[in-house]
Amino acid sequence: MMKTRKLIFLLAVVMIASAFKNDMPAYHIFNEKGNKQKYRKLIREVKDADVVFFGELHNNPIAHWLQIELTKSLYSEREGDLILGAEMLESDNQLILDEYLSGVIRQKDFEKEARLWPNYETDYKALMQFASDSGIPFIATNIPRRYASLVNKKGLPALDSLSEEAKQWIAPLPIVFDSTLSGYQEMQEMMMGMGGHGNMNIVKAQAIKDATMAYHISENMKPGHLFLHFNGAFHSKNFEGIVWYLKQIHPGLNIKTIHTAEQSDIDDLNEDLEGIADFVVVVDENMTKTY
Repeated sequence: MMKTRKLIFLLAVVMIASAFKNDMPAYHIFNEKGNKQKYRKLIREVKDADVVFFGELHNNPIAHWLQIELTKSLYSEREGDLILGAEMLESDNQLILDEYLSGVIRQKDFEKEARLWPNYETDYKALMQFASDSGIPFIATNIPRRYASLVNKKGLPALDSLSEEAKQWIAPLPIVFDSTLSGYQEMQEMMMGMGGHGNMNIVKAQAIKDATMAYHISENMKPGHLFLHFNGAFHSKNFEGIVWYLKQIHPGLNIKTIHTAEQSDIDDLNEDLEGIADFVVVVDENMTKTY
């Protein structure tokens, strides 16, 4: 299975290179007003930020390729003053993550014990390897999934019953939950459209993830460093989700967002995507998926 994923990823890279060579670009970058932007312009615009959010489509090879390229570019621009963080790693795995990055434990032990996503090998390992080789921090920002599942089942008050030791991996309680945010409303409407009953606990489980990621970003920022965070596009689109919670903690932060979307025609940005982020990476919807 892992070899198959690697083959798919390599095939996608070949397709990307071939597409550009034949004047069939696989993606374009747009600013929030819908104007096309060069990659170097994006770098110039985000390099002085305090925090940059890269909202990905989890199975999109273009997004993952751009993530590692962006990481390398910002590492160079900031002369190594870079911190990485990701939704894909849960906060209670920070110890084992630090042990791996510092060389205390072997890579295979980290990968065996850290509850990594199934697509880690093809989509996130390159980022982790870069952090290891460059000696920069990588922060596991997400809430342990067992606690998000608890909220999904019993609501936010269920977190109050956790031990103080467990609560260290979660945003300080109680969190503010604003059900009027467009992303949470969209999520609720989507569930109702699929035959659900508008169970707000599912939305609240999303909120505790967002709040926890914002908290761990806040706790691990350093003066003079740029914090580059990788997460699903839903968690940062419309400057909501993690971004909204982080602004509650640090209203004056310089935050930039990058959003990934798919379109059948990538020459122009669809109107509904204008203003959704500082930059939108639009990928051809026919692009090969990593899983």
